[in-house]
Amino acid sequence: MTSNMPMRNAYGIALADYGEINPDVMVLDVDTCSSTQSCLFGERFPERFLNIGIAEPCLIDVAVGLALGGMIPFANGFSALLALRAVEQIRTCVCYARTNVKIAAGYAGVSDYKDGPTHHSIMDIATMRAMPEMRVIVPADAVEAAKWVPLVAESDGPVYLRVSRAATLPVHDESLQLEIGKGITLRDGGDVTVIATGSMVGRSLLAAQDLAVQGIGARVVEIHTIKPLDVDTICRAAEGTGAIVTAEEHSIVGGLGGAVAEVLSEHCPTPLERVGIRDTFTRTAPDPESLMDAFGLAVTDIVAAAKQCLARK
Repeated sequence: MTSNMPMRNAYGIALADYGEINPDVMVLDVDTCSSTQSCLFGERFPERFLNIGIAEPCLIDVAVGLALGGMIPFANGFSALLALRAVEQIRTCVCYARTNVKIAAGYAGVSDYKDGPTHHSIMDIATMRAMPEMRVIVPADAVEAAKWVPLVAESDGPVYLRVSRAATLPVHDESLQLEIGKGITLRDGGDVTVIATGSMVGRSLLAAQDLAVQGIGARVVEIHTIKPLDVDTICRAAEGTGAIVTAEEHSIVGGLGGAVAEVLSEHCPTPLERVGIRDTFTRTAPDPESLMDAFGLAVTDIVAAAKQCLARK
């Protein structure tokens, strides 16, 4: 697996490979399997693959039935649509009933750049982390996305796995070790901490390099599990640097930035700046990278937020 592979491809390959190991895995899709890459599983295990059609609520209900029958269902679709059309079924039949359903939410953030704001998923983290029992996981690159597949399958209970359509900046290699609810300190620094998730982890590491050239030591922490949140790592970073910046490919309302703000206000009050989409709908662009840059997610935006936060120490 290469870290600069599109995340959806890495996820699809890992899911199909894991199907060889665990015969209890069932994979479902909503007529988007060539987009989510769940088709790779379907080609190898047609008897364990279901195309529900364009019906996200039905997708979740069928997955719930399979889970109640002892299977481990991975329900695949576009994150923007799953977090809107299927939200009642996810709340009631998955979370309230605490069924063992794994929701693989593809095309996350603005990675579906060409299809416009109806298909940009910039509110899903806020929705999913508000649901009791739901765990929310956001990989940083292809290597990490692949490594989450067995961990998600073998954990008990609901999971929302957020998968980008695009390739992200490479962050990890095959030595990566993951644990649900435990963040990863990727770079040390004593002046400011950048807490990032998903595609913004790689960009945050580049920002830390730029800040180092200017004499500013930036710690970079990856928070891949938005829920349950690693409160201890966040508080240690706040105490160690006294300034926090969050970075996410999501609205600043209710996502990682909001979650970190809750932790800081309750446990360790610290100056905070949030890098994210500024409570607006995004538009189309030639590619996801330029779209991210246009809506406040550029490396320079992280650098500017770090300096602004330092000024508030």
